[in-house]
Amino acid sequence: MSSGPYNYSYIFKYIIIGDMGVGKSCLLHQFTEKKFMADCPHTIGVEFGTRIIEVSGQKIKLQIWDTAGQERFRAVTRSYYRGAAGALIIYDITRRSTYNHLSSWLTDARNLTNPNTVIFLIGNKSDLDAQRDVTYDEAKKFADENGLKFVEASAKTGENVEEAFLETAKKIYESIQDGSLDLNAAESGVQKKPTANGARTLSSENAEGRNPSSCSC
Repeated sequence: MSSGPYNYSYIFKYIIIGDMGVGKSCLLHQFTEKKFMADCPHTIGVEFGTRIIEVSGQKIKLQIWDTAGQERFRAVTRSYYRGAAGALIIYDITRRSTYNHLSSWLTDARNLTNPNTVIFLIGNKSDLDAQRDVTYDEAKKFADENGLKFVEASAKTGENVEEAFLETAKKIYESIQDGSLDLNAAESGVQKKPTANGARTLSSENAEGRNPSSCSC
């Protein structure tokens, strides 16, 4: 395996979606920086984060697109769904309205990503259990009925944040190993290790803020 910035075997593209204020940016920051941002500003359009993880002995670079939850940005953010290998749908356990909108977010995820995209439901702010407005059992039932992986997490304490991102990657990697995910498909959301000669990749196309529809994923 090569050294430096190409010290990984695969790139997985993730998107984070959900209503405004559910903590999408805070979850991303907790996962990539291991820190809690007490005053997360609302995302305008999209933001971007990366982290290299290890799954079954393979180094994998996660490219994570954090999308705005406001309705006025939906036309822009929908373009980032294309070619996503993983989609994390977030709701706030203390705000039932964010849970009630999950069906809409799931419809977008199912319609705009590929059939093999791993969709993970996360109930954020588990540290605010005293203010809970959505029970674990009803969210788990929703996840089971829709074939989603599910966990409650806290961007503040870090509880289950790592697990959600890693479990999504493990599921994607399993799909690669069993052949159900075609790496040659334009919409797979996965790229093999970049070539040593500096060929442009998903990373160089998207990380600089270029048009997401032009990415090679």
